[in-house]
Amino acid sequence: MTSCPFCKIVAGEIPSHKVYENNLVLAFLDVKPHARGHTVIIPRIHQVLAKDLSESVYLALMKAVREVIRLLKDKLSADGFNVGWNDGSSAGQVVPHLHLHIFPRYNGDGGGSMHSIISHPGSQSVEEVARLLD
Repeated sequence: MTSCPFCKIVAGEIPSHKVYENNLVLAFLDVKPHARGHTVIIPRIHQVLAKDLSESVYLALMKAVREVIRLLKDKLSADGFNVGWNDGSSAGQVVPHLHLHIFPRYNGDGGGSMHSIISHPGSQSVEEVARLLD
């Protein structure tokens, strides 16, 4: 038996409030929400990092993001959304199972943009970084 809490949710060993599912992914409400309707989307298979996902699972996750956003917009009248994931422990990933967060946003909620997560561009210029990526 795995100790991964998300694998336990997939197996039905831990209850969840499902929002969306198909044979590759599962979306459920976060039990410690940061916003009304905060939803987590996971692949059903245990995978830790995005770079290791198969193409089919990656595409299923992206489709799930779109479908969950549509649902939250329709049912909760969200005004906008922040969508993202913490990929690796240095990025803040705590549960070692890839998971995406959808944060519904509401006008006047006091939250920030993705740009408020980090502000440390490093010492290299954009041009220097671009050369490293060539």
